[in-house]
Amino acid sequence: MSAVDDVLGPWRSPIPMTGVLATDARAYLTSLGCALTADHSAAVATEALALALRVGSDAEHAQAAGWLHDVSAVIPRSQRVAVALALGVPVLPEEQRAPVIVHQKLSAVLAREIFGVDDGSTLDAIRYHTTLHPDADPLARVVFLADKIRWDQAGQPPYLPELLQALDSGSLDAACCVYLDFLWNQRATLPVIHPWMAAARHTFCTFSGGCR
Repeated sequence: MSAVDDVLGPWRSPIPMTGVLATDARAYLTSLGCALTADHSAAVATEALALALRVGSDAEHAQAAGWLHDVSAVIPRSQRVAVALALGVPVLPEEQRAPVIVHQKLSAVLAREIFGVDDGSTLDAIRYHTTLHPDADPLARVVFLADKIRWDQAGQPPYLPELLQALDSGSLDAACCVYLDFLWNQRATLPVIHPWMAAARHTFCTFSGGCR
């Protein structure tokens, strides 16, 4: 057994995999007590597929990333930093203080190790879906936006009308900027300012002309 297998042992799939990602992701999450995450992931996968088709990105990979972006929800929040470190995943000081953010990196690991995803762009889209990243490619931006459009809280996201308007104008960058500015304007109340988010805002908001 490898070191990765040893660390991920408690979260190996308790059910047989069928090879159909939508079926396997939902069954995996549900069997490990994360049925609500499965529902959210289904919604994000559907949104990512539609958005990818709309902007000419890779629809199959966008849908796969949507299904797996939150798969690390199966790992208790209190254990995520320790699991990431045990897997050799770098953990930033901001992630030490706000461990929930580590889930995007862990989801990329689980996507690779449990679901066999080996496409680098798909793994990056999962890895960057919460904070985005200044080097995010169009696929990562699609999945980032799909997650924000289909957020997992009650009610309509307060930024949604402006984000959808930006998408209607044909700009992924401007749509990303809407959400990044939304976060930035609340920075005094956030537990941390993640450096990837701050750098992504500088890149995409400056490029789109939307920095405020």
